[in-house]
Amino acid sequence: MPSPQIQLSDDDLHALLTLIAAGGASASRRQLLELHPSPAAALAAGTGQWQAAGLTPKQIDALRAPDEEALTRALDWLHAPRHHLVGWHDPDYPGLLRRAPNPPLALFVAGEPALLWHPAVAVVGSRSPTPAGRDNATDFARALARSGLAVASGLAAGVDTAAHRAALDAGGVTLAVLGTGPDIAYPRNNADLHARIAAEGALISEHLPGTQAKPEHFPSRNRILAGLSLGTLVIEAAERSGALITARLASECGRDVFAVPGSIHNPLARGCHRLIREGAGLVESAGEVAAALAPLAAELADDLRRRLGIPISASHAAVMEGDHDGDDPAYGVNGRPDFADPDYQSLWDALGHDPTGMDQLVERTGLTTAELSSMLLVMELEGRVAAQHGRYFRNR
Repeated sequence: MPSPQIQLSDDDLHALLTLIAAGGASASRRQLLELHPSPAAALAAGTGQWQAAGLTPKQIDALRAPDEEALTRALDWLHAPRHHLVGWHDPDYPGLLRRAPNPPLALFVAGEPALLWHPAVAVVGSRSPTPAGRDNATDFARALARSGLAVASGLAAGVDTAAHRAALDAGGVTLAVLGTGPDIAYPRNNADLHARIAAEGALISEHLPGTQAKPEHFPSRNRILAGLSLGTLVIEAAERSGALITARLASECGRDVFAVPGSIHNPLARGCHRLIREGAGLVESAGEVAAALAPLAAELADDLRRRLGIPISASHAAVMEGDHDGDDPAYGVNGRPDFADPDYQSLWDALGHDPTGMDQLVERTGLTTAELSSMLLVMELEGRVAAQHGRYFRNR
């Protein structure tokens, strides 16, 4: 089965970083990558083809004379463990984000890049929530994480912080989309949470390492958050807030928007009430969100199976053969599943009902961490494997 990430040559990596550093609108740089077999070929194409792809004079100047200091800093960051770069040309570029308006040219990821394919809900809201709002963010995020959905947010103060912490504490998956470089904790008092998400989930940024926070980065960050998620849940929001921007961007992606109602006397409920009047789903529990997103989660699982070259079956788990006796056609005699792919069979046999770490699975199966990460994600999406604090076990 394919590795979950293209291994770029040094020339391709330098070229992709140069294209990222050129800045400006990403559409023309995405087109340039689509017209050439590799980032190095795109960069070597020259001025005429750069112009034909729609690059501006400022972008062309940046390609001709890149900021080598910034590129060196990015290369140094990428050489550290669990640091990755997923570009537009990469088949592992997340499918949901690829279909969103104005997707980024590339994503820097600190943590596990396979999690970008995990079905996620964006949980957003006020940076200064009421105590009830903070409790709601914690309760919804905890329940969503326990249901198997990832909790995505922007690592801001308030609702974002509460949602990330609750997902991690529940042993679930959380994704943080940053308005800074992947190495910059913002706000600073979230430095510990930033490090924890890098270790247990994934930090995601379109900005080069070393990029500091700027006001214009945050609406841009919100489009990635909305694009990566199956839907967006707004906990508390004023009538003019970043959370409402994320909700609008989610609607533009064709994704569901949900809002938690509040007291008419709470100014931070007014944004939620406005969203509900405009058609957002009024929700009172995480279960309502999970149920509404289940069909989209199944579609995402199919996308991932196609990426991994696994046959899709409508009647049972895609990696398994049918025509078996018993209540579940995916299972063979004595309740033991028969997998069509021998690597999946090896992984299933290596798993137990007690949580097992990745190192043990590598040792037991002989597969690489990269291969196992993708396989485990498919099995999680099918409900056959559960994860808790980075350890995996059979879910049935």
